[in-house]
Amino acid sequence: MGIVAGLDSSPDFTRIVVCDTDSGAVLRQGYAAHPLERTESGGRPSDVDPQAWLLSLGEAAGGGLLEGVQAIGASAQQNGLVPLDAQGNTVRPALVGGDKRAQVAAADLVDGLGGRHAWAEAVGSVPQAAQPVTKLRWLARSEPENAARTAVLLQAHDWLVWQLLGRPVRRTTDRGGASGTGYWSAATGAYRTDLVELALGHQAMLPEVLGPAEAAGTTPEGLLISAGTGETMAAAFGLGIGLGDAVVSLGASGSVMAVHPEALVDSSGMITSLADATGMHLPVVTTLNAVRTLRGAAELLGVPDLETLSDLAMKSTPGSHGLVLLPYLEGERTPYLPHTAGTLTGLRRESMRPEHFARAAFEGMLCGLADALDVLRGRGVDVRRIFLLGAVAELPAVQAAAPALFGAQVVVPQPGDYAAIGAARQAAWALGVSQGTLDPHTPPAWRGAPAQVLEPGEELAVGQAVRQQYVSVREQTHPGAFRT
Repeated sequence: MGIVAGLDSSPDFTRIVVCDTDSGAVLRQGYAAHPLERTESGGRPSDVDPQAWLLSLGEAAGGGLLEGVQAIGASAQQNGLVPLDAQGNTVRPALVGGDKRAQVAAADLVDGLGGRHAWAEAVGSVPQAAQPVTKLRWLARSEPENAARTAVLLQAHDWLVWQLLGRPVRRTTDRGGASGTGYWSAATGAYRTDLVELALGHQAMLPEVLGPAEAAGTTPEGLLISAGTGETMAAAFGLGIGLGDAVVSLGASGSVMAVHPEALVDSSGMITSLADATGMHLPVVTTLNAVRTLRGAAELLGVPDLETLSDLAMKSTPGSHGLVLLPYLEGERTPYLPHTAGTLTGLRRESMRPEHFARAAFEGMLCGLADALDVLRGRGVDVRRIFLLGAVAELPAVQAAAPALFGAQVVVPQPGDYAAIGAARQAAWALGVSQGTLDPHTPPAWRGAPAQVLEPGEELAVGQAVRQQYVSVREQTHPGAFRT
């Protein structure tokens, strides 16, 4: 038996779990908030001094939390770009989060390479405002002096691994993190340095991409540091998802990802082709409108919270008494309709009740995510079990409708630090390979996350009828929206 640690540096805090290498059982935990100043509106800043991540890490690891630990894995927020100069100093604060400043830069890059199809073919994704490649274009246009000084490009977990190892000459990343940059292709396993130059205006040093079970290095004290990865890949690894599994994440926007044995090149740009933390692939389809749909419905109905909205929806019946809501409230990404608006149909005198509208909001949100699932299924991705993540996954209205609308078993994991657990599992894998006790192609078999399992059951036929009505309305209002 050994002991490893996994740390997850999210936008707001650092969580650390210390785990048994054989079973994955969590032995100890640590937590610390990041010492960040909020924006005037109370939101997260788009520029962050990376030293804040180290301060939070040090606080979370206090009190002997890491005593006896043999290896550490690092997970961190994705899309956080840390530009360094030739001496390894930060050129400016890290650019993090869904940085809306870069929206124009994203459009410039799309046009610069010849459109969405060209980007999808090149690196498996179309530039979005949050991506590192887009942040590079923004930097070149808005801060040309800083752009000229930028010599090395790291992401958040790359920078943390580099710091843990004492800032060695060698800088590394992993397949998962690299696949989200916009200048590394999961299909070819290679960087597109021409896209770095297109965005930044010149070449920059890029970190070496490690395999899933490779170690980034060892500290002078003999502590092994694994490759690290982005928080999405780490959470998938911590949950233990595999072939046949998909994850539906319910945030303000929604995402659907699934494990697949090969990279998907999707010329439509609806699928973002990411790599996972195990050597497989994570094709992702994103919707703009998920929980924001529910919040908008709650505001319109004057109910105080989403729990009350759920209770109200449960007073209606499947199909919402004929109401169908296409929840394209802020445009939509899947299907690609950036300038459209939402649609409510089926209004009759008897359907104009709060409970029916509340139910239509839940069904519309889930049907939009079912559309995203169908994009993956249409490309041959096997989906037999769906992990449902997010705080609203616990709501009765979500759990009552999701299995039948998705047409599959739905698993709702208990809340847990799955990104940190995934980072710890990666550390255990790298440690086992270094000791000769684990195969570099087979991760440690940790027990899965405790969860509630929901079956479609007798409601499947009703749910599929509701879904068909949604699809019919979508095709009437946006004909051919999913044609590629």
